[in-house]
Amino acid sequence: MTRKKNKKMQWWRMDLHIHTPASSDYDEPEVSYLDILRKAEERGLDIIAFADHNTVAGYRGMLNEIEQLELLERLERLRPEEKRRLDEYRRLREKILVLPGFEFTATFGFHILGIFPPTTTTRELEHLLIDLNIPPEKLDDGSTEVGASTDVLTAYRRIDEAGGIVIAAHANSTHGVAMRGLRVFAFSGQTKIAYTQDEHLHALEVTDLEKKGRRTTAAFYDGSKPEYPRRMRCIQASDAHRLDNHPKDKNRLGIGGRVTEVRLAELSFEALREVFLGTDFARTRPARSAAQPPFDYVATARESGPSIVQSFHESMTQRGGRLYAIIADVVAMANTNGGTIYVGANANPKVPPAGISNPEQAVAKLRAEIENRIIPPLEVSIDVLQSAGKHVIRIEVPVGADPPYAIDGSKIYVRQETETNLAVRDEIVALVKRSLKIAEPSAAEEEAPTEAHLAVEPPRTGVEIIASEERKGKLYHTVRDLRNNSEVKNVTLSSSRRLWHYAISQHEQNPIDESKVTWHGDLGLWRRRKTKGVVRYDLVQRMPDGSLRTYYGVSEDGIHGEWRAVVGQDDEEV
Repeated sequence: MTRKKNKKMQWWRMDLHIHTPASSDYDEPEVSYLDILRKAEERGLDIIAFADHNTVAGYRGMLNEIEQLELLERLERLRPEEKRRLDEYRRLREKILVLPGFEFTATFGFHILGIFPPTTTTRELEHLLIDLNIPPEKLDDGSTEVGASTDVLTAYRRIDEAGGIVIAAHANSTHGVAMRGLRVFAFSGQTKIAYTQDEHLHALEVTDLEKKGRRTTAAFYDGSKPEYPRRMRCIQASDAHRLDNHPKDKNRLGIGGRVTEVRLAELSFEALREVFLGTDFARTRPARSAAQPPFDYVATARESGPSIVQSFHESMTQRGGRLYAIIADVVAMANTNGGTIYVGANANPKVPPAGISNPEQAVAKLRAEIENRIIPPLEVSIDVLQSAGKHVIRIEVPVGADPPYAIDGSKIYVRQETETNLAVRDEIVALVKRSLKIAEPSAAEEEAPTEAHLAVEPPRTGVEIIASEERKGKLYHTVRDLRNNSEVKNVTLSSSRRLWHYAISQHEQNPIDESKVTWHGDLGLWRRRKTKGVVRYDLVQRMPDGSLRTYYGVSEDGIHGEWRAVVGQDDEEV
């Protein structure tokens, strides 16, 4: 089937989670497949996927109907009504990319979408479902109840290897792998991390993509959390079990009830899968109706605030080093965990964005600076967004595949929390080892084997001073970054960056007084402080041998497990 091709990228509307009457829980069993396509056209959809529960019977039923009509056409036995149906099928399938797929029920009831190219036969998909332990006698049931099936990670891998797009269905809701407060036997924190960070998982389908703030699913999986370092693409879809939204139940959406827009050069599965396998997160966004204002990415980002993967710059003038600071952020994010840089707006969401007066010229300037000054070459995505009537530039930076990246061949930067800093020697060594894929145990692991036996792991942000040595009257420290357990030696109070400076000054001038620690068993709160709206904690952990470990400047992102009770937090959300 010929598809529309465009040299220029454009936005297409998609709903990749649509059920048909082949699903046993479908609300309107009298609906036809042609009705579904007509409704998709009415809702302005360009791409849809049939994703029935553990079956491809719906997609097969549509193909069988079309094949039967085409056979009657060849035999010249088509009645007028049948001809109209066949013509309508052809028109709609030429206009809309209709993809086969299924919603697989994995072990413990987690739902996974597998979306495939239209060239995939239903027989191939049924063999895949059987391989995923769907009983052959249940292939046409369209039921969520299929008995003991395959585990989540195996399902991700097999769907991916079969050429499909792998999406965790309604990930933050019922039967979702990232559902808030999930309590399932054998479902540990490490398992949840694996279920949402696996390399074969391409996206999370979420129900709160339009919401703002730090507590949304997209914000949680933006790469800023140390235990969830892989940024996940978040999309939305209707999970339609009916043609139109239910008049009384807002959770029972119809076709196109929640839509994602995707930016493609051509309307094809191959182009779509390329987006899902890529790291250009600017190529998907929640769709808006013509009556709604466009989705404001900048406002949403500013609500979340600066982080290890997000920064803001009000201007990009060379005077004052503002342009250089942007390029330094690009290098730092490429060397750390990737991220997004906004130019033309500061981080305070209450302050209107300043905007960039000549965005095309500014984008060209940024591209030239990145291409000419950053070594080795780094591919970034740059586009221009509208926010409050102003032009704001967005730079999407991938995790660099060939670190360390440097400005002018020598200035190497890394990102730590909300700051960009020149890398010190040990950090540069770690970047080189990452590039060479060399993994070595840290000194802390070698010197503190008892850590493996701790009931509670240390926090996942902040710093720990693991050793100190006096030389000619001056203290030199070994600092450990709790985010990645990397260590930097020979740090002094005068040479340290902001968070390290705080930790070293407290370590040298204000040592821990056990009697003033608020203890919860062997875990304790030493100090709580709030700086520029960010709450940080100094935490203490009593080791089995009675010694104390102190963790300075721990942010909320680093609090997990039993540490949450120590600082007075509720259970982790999302």
